[in-house]
Amino acid sequence: MYSIEATLDSSSSIFNNIPYPAFLTDKEGNIIWWSKEAEKHFGFSHDDVKVENPPLLDSSVKESFSDLYNNYSHNEDPVRYDSVLLYHENGEHSIASIVARSFIIDHNSFVLFLIDLYNQPKSEEASFLELQSIKKSLSNSYMVVYLDKEGLITDANAQFLKKSNWTPKRILGKSFWQMFPDTPDHLKVANNIMKLLRKGESFQGTIEKMTKDGLNYWVNMLAFPVRDTQNDTLYYLLLEEEITEKKLFQSRLEKIAYVDTETGLMSRHRLEDIVTEYIEEKRHFSFVFITIDQFYTLREIFNDQTESKLLIEFAKRLKVYFEDTTIARVGRDEFALITPLSDWYIQGFTNYLRQNPIYLNNKAIPITISGAITKYPEAQHSFLHLIKASNTTIQKVKQEGGGMIASLSQSEHDKLSRSIQIEKRLLEALNHRDLHVMYLPQKDLESDKITAVEALVRWEDEVLGVISPEELIPIAEETGLINEIGTFILEKCCEQAAIWHSKGFPIKVSFNSSIREFRDKNMVKTIRKVLEKYDCPPEALQIEFTEKFALEAEAEKSIIQQMQTLQQDGVTFVLDDFGTGYASLRYLQLLPISQLKIDKSFISSLLQQEKLQQLVQGLIQFGHSLSLRVVAEGVESAEQFSLLKQIGCDALQGYYISRPISTREVENLLN
Repeated sequence: MYSIEATLDSSSSIFNNIPYPAFLTDKEGNIIWWSKEAEKHFGFSHDDVKVENPPLLDSSVKESFSDLYNNYSHNEDPVRYDSVLLYHENGEHSIASIVARSFIIDHNSFVLFLIDLYNQPKSEEASFLELQSIKKSLSNSYMVVYLDKEGLITDANAQFLKKSNWTPKRILGKSFWQMFPDTPDHLKVANNIMKLLRKGESFQGTIEKMTKDGLNYWVNMLAFPVRDTQNDTLYYLLLEEEITEKKLFQSRLEKIAYVDTETGLMSRHRLEDIVTEYIEEKRHFSFVFITIDQFYTLREIFNDQTESKLLIEFAKRLKVYFEDTTIARVGRDEFALITPLSDWYIQGFTNYLRQNPIYLNNKAIPITISGAITKYPEAQHSFLHLIKASNTTIQKVKQEGGGMIASLSQSEHDKLSRSIQIEKRLLEALNHRDLHVMYLPQKDLESDKITAVEALVRWEDEVLGVISPEELIPIAEETGLINEIGTFILEKCCEQAAIWHSKGFPIKVSFNSSIREFRDKNMVKTIRKVLEKYDCPPEALQIEFTEKFALEAEAEKSIIQQMQTLQQDGVTFVLDDFGTGYASLRYLQLLPISQLKIDKSFISSLLQQEKLQQLVQGLIQFGHSLSLRVVAEGVESAEQFSLLKQIGCDALQGYYISRPISTREVENLLN
């Protein structure tokens, strides 16, 4: 694409042909080019004037130019400033006239200043001579064409004539439209360009043109009207750079990218383009996603050459069975189809494969498939949604043994759509820090005081409403956004813990962490950095994790080492939801756990089941035998509170103690 900067880079002599000292500024008034003639007269180098306050101009002159910078961006009339005081590098000064003319290229404004040291009024004819000098320099670098106001060619340079194969005499009087291929689409492009020029606007873009002999070629074109001081259009100027080879190379790359060379089917890239086109045209279609079952087991049985034949034969069967269907290969053993065919016909492909088996080395290959049907627009509404719905359906089919093509129920689609919407909105919420934190108090039974709070992320979206943690966290973990939420919660916990400790409240603040976060080898550095940032004592921070986390951490020494390092710093680790996973004495020995939290599922039916009371009491005794503090979650009644205190629980949390509350409400409980 063209720009003033690109022009300067490609031909430094373009503006230096102007017979006056001159300089060029951007719309902010910064000097971006300084002519050799100006350097010769004033002594300043380009680097001297390419600063915020160039020594050339007096401050009063700069103020008088400010109106030009602010109001001149859409006005191409030349403006003259007489009797302007300009400084030289040796300390002397001159009185001169300055003529300024703006240029608008690709919606960017630039101003060319021409300095007349003799302070002689500049005629309109002289101004155009300067413009002609610029055009002469441009002609050395680009194909140049001149059009009258009717769009007829009045002149063209040698580069254009050589490429287009027109002679200087034959080109005169030819119309702008004759330079394009004679198709409705190409003529539409030409009409749009001419429409812009007649409105006084510029065009910049890549277009396809045609030589006298009918050969097509591609150019980058910059077209703009040339006006006089009365703002009347004199003619149109076209600057062109041929890019045919580049365009052909790009087309070859696109062809490679759009075709699967092994099967001859289209690629995923092209598939996405077609789906997007169909959606824009509001077409109804079924999106079918098919995978070959046990494909990688088949690869182990047969060699690579046989594998390729298998895929080619499978692609042939897809083409034969699914007529009037767009078929693409989107993975090693994955295929996608865009089809108007009915569900019962699509599902019949499994029977077709049984009746038409693939033979390799004279042996029938027992191929079965798992497939998903997703309808547009009834079920999902974008290519991303279609892919996600397909993956969800495929997982469900494979869990049920594979060998069939199925679709999700409407309620499953609704759930998936909401999940996708939550993911999208969550990205925006994290970017704008729209999440907030509430705190669930924990009461110590020995002191009867609130000694800790658990930080809980809360999100109320203006579109989706309130998103519960039960809905938010699984989506965040699946998408990897849990790390960003974890960082957000860590910051909030350390900030708030530091505030409370500065107020004399020695309260611990805990937050839930995931195994994904601790797989980051810089987790210790991150936590230490945040603690230091808020001047938060490590003893005020508690990190909670589940038994699933513990079981995975048990096998990864780097995670254990990071946890032990943080424990040495003073950070406390709490095993959350104890009793709901697969208990392991090994991880209780290896991990630096200080507390166990008995899951609320045991507490909710505590009063109704005597065996459950015995189990909870056993869990408490088990924790104490390991010198661990035991906390019960989900306490909702006075009876539960009393019983848990009686059987030796150390601390309780739940709605009976308090619901999740704000920082101010926590402080009210502490006072």
